[in-house]
Amino acid sequence: MAREADPSADGSGRVTRDSGRIESVRNAARVLQLFSYHERQLGVSEIARRLGLGKSTAHRLLSTLTDEHLLEQDPESGKYRLGLAVYDLTAAVATHFAMHEAAVPPMAQLRNATGETVQLAVLDGREVVYIERLDSPHTLRLFLEVGRRNWAHCTGTGKCLLAYLPERTLDQLLAGWELKRRTPFTITDPQLLRKELKETRHRGWAQNLNESEEGVLSVAAPVRDAGGRVVAAMSVAGPATRMDPVMDQTIRAVVDAAAAASRRMGYRGAIA
Repeated sequence: MAREADPSADGSGRVTRDSGRIESVRNAARVLQLFSYHERQLGVSEIARRLGLGKSTAHRLLSTLTDEHLLEQDPESGKYRLGLAVYDLTAAVATHFAMHEAAVPPMAQLRNATGETVQLAVLDGREVVYIERLDSPHTLRLFLEVGRRNWAHCTGTGKCLLAYLPERTLDQLLAGWELKRRTPFTITDPQLLRKELKETRHRGWAQNLNESEEGVLSVAAPVRDAGGRVVAAMSVAGPATRMDPVMDQTIRAVVDAAAAASRRMGYRGAIA
């Protein structure tokens, strides 16, 4: 008797482990997408019926999503609703779009004023992640990508973001952190880094002088949300041959652009 083909098998007829994992993720996503403004709570039987799943399979999915706080179960009705983790993700997405809308117009003005590459970065542990970028119109420019990561201790945006961390958080990051050398100018002494971060916070902007790449300079200033929390850093980066002669003007332009983005985020406090 011929065996029926298994949809999770590869060309050799063997069952692939990844296919089952992907299907589970897909089903979990489909469960979350069932909930809406008009249907805030659903029972396991209804979810199983709509997705064409067995009730036991649906129950396992719901239990896993509940354990991860993506769903929560009403103790009285037994039905499920979206959990707090979903609202945290929603807030993060909303913040990203708000930051994009707030930062891009000042970034464009900054790029036009300086003629150099302008970036917006956020801190992720000991790294910075570049979430927006406007390229320099010059032929000789930095080729950077949105989503690219770099070490925080040797970049203008990274030092700017580190400088505004709560003292306890900074202490935790620096504990056991090997400050790797990228160029002869990279700061690798934690105490020297602390000193520079203190100066950065005092003056309101950070600089990277050949520390990440020789011949490249950058200046960064903080972007604040409505509550005054530093949520990103805006920077100008370019070849030292162009930036060094106009560093004072560039610093003022970066600080002004970051302040404009902060005001567009709702910040009404004083700017250093």
